[in-house]
Amino acid sequence: MRYRVGAIALLGVGAWLLPYQLDSYAIHVVNVMLLYALLAVGLGLALGIAGQINLAQVAFFGVGAYVTAILTTKAGFGFWISAAVAVLAAAAVGLLVGTPALRMQSHYLGIVTLGLALAFTNWVTNSHIAGGAEGITGIPRPELPGVDLSSEYLFYYVELVVFATALAFGIFVVRTSLGRRMRAMRDDALAAGAVGVEVPMLRMTAFLLASVYGGLAGVLYAGLIRYVAPETFSIANMFLLLAMVIIGGRQSLVGCVVGAVGLALVRELLVDYPTYAQVAYGSVVVLTVVFAPTGLAGLPARVAALLRRRGWLRGGPATAGTLRPFQPYEAGPAPEDGDLLAVDGVSKHFRGVKALQDVTLTVPAGQIRGIVGPNGSGKTTLFNVVSGLYKPTAGRVAVAGRDMTAARPYRLAQAGVARTFQNLRLFRALTVRENLLVALDRTRTSGIWRYALWQVGVWRHDRALRHEADAILTRFGLADFAHSLPGALPYGIQRRVEVARAMAASPRLLLLDEPAAGLNGEEVRQLAEIVRSIRGAGVTVVVIEHNMGLVMSLCDRVTVFANGRIIADGTPAEVAVQPDVVEAYLGDSTVIDVPREVAI
Repeated sequence: MRYRVGAIALLGVGAWLLPYQLDSYAIHVVNVMLLYALLAVGLGLALGIAGQINLAQVAFFGVGAYVTAILTTKAGFGFWISAAVAVLAAAAVGLLVGTPALRMQSHYLGIVTLGLALAFTNWVTNSHIAGGAEGITGIPRPELPGVDLSSEYLFYYVELVVFATALAFGIFVVRTSLGRRMRAMRDDALAAGAVGVEVPMLRMTAFLLASVYGGLAGVLYAGLIRYVAPETFSIANMFLLLAMVIIGGRQSLVGCVVGAVGLALVRELLVDYPTYAQVAYGSVVVLTVVFAPTGLAGLPARVAALLRRRGWLRGGPATAGTLRPFQPYEAGPAPEDGDLLAVDGVSKHFRGVKALQDVTLTVPAGQIRGIVGPNGSGKTTLFNVVSGLYKPTAGRVAVAGRDMTAARPYRLAQAGVARTFQNLRLFRALTVRENLLVALDRTRTSGIWRYALWQVGVWRHDRALRHEADAILTRFGLADFAHSLPGALPYGIQRRVEVARAMAASPRLLLLDEPAAGLNGEEVRQLAEIVRSIRGAGVTVVVIEHNMGLVMSLCDRVTVFANGRIIADGTPAEVAVQPDVVEAYLGDSTVIDVPREVAI
């Protein structure tokens, strides 16, 4: 930490003294470079951190510049008032551009945002108020008491302060709860919603942040050049900016800055060879995507991994450790009377496939309910309907008496429904501790104003969440793996991490989808111990499982599915001997054994 602070201080001193080493042309190049770095940080937040394909960043840049130019030259406003309005206008456009992200993702979102950027360029080229193809000249210089900002040397310091503040703010966002939720959404939006992340609001927030950075860059550009024209905000410059972010490393804001600075220098060197420059940019981007998908920011880790494989470097990611014993929960209050989960006449059809047909079941509070049946019988589909991932074709789902049939996954998570998945859906790029922190954080996205006005409160809240996460890690015996990436851990430990993450959300209803799949006998025994302790703490549990020894010894009641319908429901002893169950599940007339203990 001490070395990091020293390096930052050294960089700050070097940046402050830089103008004394440069001529007038070089300082102009550096000023433009800072603008691209600011744009790259904004694009990195949306594209790299939040995973939203944003090809409209240059349009946000243009909105900031043009609104400043129009208000100062045509409406007579002062520069700084115009600048404030310009940033607000860019933010409004960012929310508009982000609207398609609520309904589409991947390359579709890229096409839409690119189309909006083209529409902006076309509008300013043909609009009288924007000066048409000739642009707007005569933008008044910004004024500060006692400072002549017509000097690019002095304007550099304005840019430097804005850039440093914006970069520090971006890093603060990434390393606190808002950034973690955005990274979780990027890694797996479905799982993020299931742990309570407000995915739609978060997508809009990503575009909002990107647009504010773009608007700030546009304001500074108008003050620096004092002239705006459509060619500055062309699609060619958008792809240049995209190349900067990809080459630098889109998942690292510092990497985005390095990419912006590096490519801006290369651009300056190739200014007399525009054709070769475009080929060079495209080639470097392709090579980066193929051979170094994490960009320049990821090279140190890749080189270190290579050296470790060859035995030239010791140490490595935090994967070594011991899985400690689970520490049982304290007994909770007696469950309230009544049904916690009520599924009434639910059907789910996928075109001609009837995955669920008129399913009705109730789960009383405090019960462990087992759901069994052959593959394809509709068990996981039921979980997906209950947890909000699917909307039922017909029927109703209620949780604690509240109708949650049409609720989004994050609404159900906030109402106390947590789940695991048949196929592990941990956030692979987040550490084990960060996986739990995402589930622990119940902050509403509407509270992001605190990031602008009350950073101390954000930091305190984040510190409290970390203490809670450490307590959960200790309870589940995962403390040694707190800083590990889940994908580097043994499968059985990953399963426990997923259960711990679900419990971090403080649920009333826990849905476990084949939690024993892939576990050995001892791990299954430990899982049964954990589930009993969870129920003892007052959480109602519904388990889908193929391990009949676990189901029969663990569950209070068992519901059997076949062909999308319930064919039996009762105690383990009752359903185990029913001929329909035996035939549907085993395919013959063998009676299912009902062990007293979980099979080892």
